[in-house]
Amino acid sequence: MSDVVIRAEGLGKKYLIGHEGKRESYVALRDVVARNLKGFVRSAGDVLSGRQLIVGDEVEEFWALKDVGFEVKRGEVLGIIGRNGAGKSTLLKILSRITEPSAGRVEIKGRVASLLEVGTGFHPELTGRENVYLNGAILGMSRAEIKRKFDEIVAFAEVEKFLDTPVKRYSSGMYVRLAFAVAAHLEPEILVVDEVLAVGDAEFQKKCLGKMGEAASGGRTVLLVSHNMVAVRSLCRRCLVLKQGRLLHDGPTDNGIATFQKQTVNSGAVRLWNDRASAPGNDVVKIAKVAVASDSSDPNQQITMKSPFRVDVNYFVNKNNVRLHLMFHLFNEHGVLVLTTAPPSMEHKNAAYSSTCEFTGGLLNEGTYSLKLQVVEDNWHIIYVHENIASFDVIDFEPRAEGWMGREPGVVQPEFPWRISELAAS
Repeated sequence: MSDVVIRAEGLGKKYLIGHEGKRESYVALRDVVARNLKGFVRSAGDVLSGRQLIVGDEVEEFWALKDVGFEVKRGEVLGIIGRNGAGKSTLLKILSRITEPSAGRVEIKGRVASLLEVGTGFHPELTGRENVYLNGAILGMSRAEIKRKFDEIVAFAEVEKFLDTPVKRYSSGMYVRLAFAVAAHLEPEILVVDEVLAVGDAEFQKKCLGKMGEAASGGRTVLLVSHNMVAVRSLCRRCLVLKQGRLLHDGPTDNGIATFQKQTVNSGAVRLWNDRASAPGNDVVKIAKVAVASDSSDPNQQITMKSPFRVDVNYFVNKNNVRLHLMFHLFNEHGVLVLTTAPPSMEHKNAAYSSTCEFTGGLLNEGTYSLKLQVVEDNWHIIYVHENIASFDVIDFEPRAEGWMGREPGVVQPEFPWRISELAAS
């Protein structure tokens, strides 16, 4: 008997994207309503071709996956990584039989449990207790199996006090914890997991990781999609790297993460304006270049939580004897202002300049960051502002205390010196 439990050959998934084309100024109301409600009517004979509801629309074919093939053996833990839009979730939906492929085929042996959208199947009017049975049944558990694991599920979710309260009154964290607890206690041959490590607080994420580890050590096949490279490296010996729907790497996890690093480095972190006339700015200053890079000799080195990095700005000053300084506002992905930094103001002449700001390692938490640039004249007068002039990612590769692999709370994660000494007995 073959140990291969998943075999994918030439998998592809195509979607149609509608764009409004040029048309006469008059459009019937029924056409506008039809567009907003459905977009396209799909014919029974060709579900992919469709037809336009309003004359003049343009149809674009978009391949979310194209020619993807791989095999997964029983008991293997396979990581799937890639940037947003790479096709990871589409692949999992095909493997979970949620959507059909447009091309290729996939063979799956064994019961599959999917954690793609935590909480799917919960009814807001039902209590937590009732939703445990409802969601468990939707995910393929028998009533006897749910009853046998009920206490364990509730204890994992830590919602005992609110078990007989309708879930519409739950906080978002309580809702997610209960939903994950139900799905995590399935005993399938194949467990498909999509970014569950992003839910809940730090303590609950640690429990989720532990559950993934139990599944891996118990001989079950696990497919894990995550942006958490620490978790992927710790749980998976092999990984797939997807880029724009195509398979870029299938092999050892360390090599896959290196491949992922190379394709993501400096994405959005380098902005160039070669034409001085059309470069952003005003009659005083023009921006020629902004670049965020790891402070390393390797230009492909990704910025990690521990590595120093720098921001380089090239700019033109179009006047003589003007006192200027640049200021950066650093924001995280939630729009929280992390810090501001600026050099001393200095006299400029009509010339080109380069300015570099160096950030120390061990400062920022993992996540996505953006920079707002301000140009200040005479120490107080802001003469130019450029929102989101560059963005960059800070990643984490190293598990911390007690094997914790999730994201630590907090906007920053600075490394402060600690001294611990034993006190003399009194």
